[in-house]
Amino acid sequence: MVAKPLDLMNSSRGSRVLVELRGHRCYAGILNSYDPHLNIVLTDAEEIINGEGSRKLPTVLVRGDNIVYVSP
Repeated sequence: MVAKPLDLMNSSRGSRVLVELRGHRCYAGILNSYDPHLNIVLTDAEEIINGEGSRKLPTVLVRGDNIVYVSP
């Protein structure tokens, strides 16, 4: 049986994920929550710009329409 995208997101809750955004920006952090529009809340996150770690952030809210992909 093929898993649905939101089922995969649900199984990744509480795990570290990589979220790539438009503009070559990424966030790596623990997937805390998400909604059907793929707005994502990450905790214990790190901002990555052009492949280099930039800064640590306690909580990040990522707007779903900016997301290119989410990788567990």
